[in-house]
Amino acid sequence: MAQILAIDDDREILTFIKTALEREGHQVMTATSTSEVTPAKMTFAELILLDVMMPDEDGFTYCQRVRQLVDCPILFVTARTAESDLIHGLGLGADDYIQKPFSVGELRARVTAHLRRESRPHRHVLHVGSFILDLSGQQVLYQESPLPLTKSEYAICAHFMEHVGQVFSKTQLYEAVFGYEGVSEESVIVEHIKNIRAKLKKVGLEPIETVWGIGYRWQKENQSA
Repeated sequence: MAQILAIDDDREILTFIKTALEREGHQVMTATSTSEVTPAKMTFAELILLDVMMPDEDGFTYCQRVRQLVDCPILFVTARTAESDLIHGLGLGADDYIQKPFSVGELRARVTAHLRRESRPHRHVLHVGSFILDLSGQQVLYQESPLPLTKSEYAICAHFMEHVGQVFSKTQLYEAVFGYEGVSEESVIVEHIKNIRAKLKKVGLEPIETVWGIGYRWQKENQSA
C-alpha cells in the first residue's frame, strides 16, 4: 500500500479522502494549505492529491513549485474543468485530475491506477527514427538530448513509440497510460497531446497525427503531421 498526501482547504473533503483511502490500506497524511506541507511530508508522499482553489497558495502555483522536487504522481482535485485550466495545470506537471464531486469508487480506482503505473517494470532502450525511448530512465531523447516531458507526457509518447503507426482513441490512450477506464477523462489526453506537440514542434518534428473521428497515431519519420 502507498503513502498519500492530500492537500485541500475543505476539511470535510480531507476526511472523506482519508477515510476512503485508509480503508484500502493506504497511509494518508493531510494538510489544509500548502504552508503546512513540511519537507518530511513531501518525502512521505508516493502520490499527491492537490486541490486547485485554495485561499493562500493555489494548487497550480504549488504544483509548479514542487514538481522538480518530487517525482510522484500529482492529481488535481478540482471543480474547474475549463479547457484553459486543464492546459495550464497539466502543463505545470500534473498527471491527472479528479472532478468534484467524486465518489469513493472513483477516488480509489484513480489512485490505484496511478500507483500501478508507478510500479510497472521498465525494460530497455528503443530507437524510433530520430528518437530514443529510454524505458529505464523514462526519457525520450532527440539527437541525444532528453526532451522536457512531464511523466505523463513521457508515458503517452512511450505508448505511441512502442506502437508506431497504430491508431488509438483518446479512451484507449487513457486506459493504456493511466490504467483507469473512464470516457470522461478524454479531455486529459487531449491536453497532454497539445503539450507534447508543442514541445516536439520546437525541435521541428510533428510525429503525432490526428486521425479524425478515431484518435491519434505516431507516424513513421519523414511524414508530416
